[in-house]
Amino acid sequence: MITAAADGSSLGNPGPTGWGWYVDEARWAAGGQPQGTNNIGELAAVVDLLRQSAGVDELLILCDSQYVINSVTKWMAGWKRKGWRKADGKPVMNRELLEELDRLMAARRAAGGVVRFEWVRGHAGHPLNEAADRLANGAAAAYQRGLVPDAGPGFGGVTRAAPSAAPAASAPPAAAPAPDLFDGLDLLGDESARWRDG
Repeated sequence: MITAAADGSSLGNPGPTGWGWYVDEARWAAGGQPQGTNNIGELAAVVDLLRQSAGVDELLILCDSQYVINSVTKWMAGWKRKGWRKADGKPVMNRELLEELDRLMAARRAAGGVVRFEWVRGHAGHPLNEAADRLANGAAAAYQRGLVPDAGPGFGGVTRAAPSAAPAASAPPAAAPAPDLFDGLDLLGDESARWRDG
């Protein structure tokens, strides 16, 4: 079984929105959008995790979002029966993400896979949740600055390109040091220093 944490963040709610999921240093991802809500970030993290981990037979997703957990475990079946409407007749918010989440969960079940959700208290020191929270907050902050966050290695450990319309959030590459013209010469101690400093 693989255990992962998923989290979302929105600065302003609505505002710049980020999401992140984390398994370990080799398997994590982050993303977001310039404008959205915390619930959009929470759902997007789970959707991306399910997409990328499609080959995993058993997945435990740790969430600090009761909204995500209740959507999957309590509300979704009723929403679907009512044409994606809530008990009060109003349309369900975030329907596209919820439908994609439902599709991914159904595909996983059809393939014999198991996905379980477990609630964890946010900001309580749980290492996986704290890592996912940092990724989500970092992504939201990047969008707030007009940047695109580092998408991370994903589930397979291969670096993915962030979807882009804006420059990447990572710092610009450091300038390469100027080549040392004396490195290739076979000079001894003092003679080398004299030519270098000279």
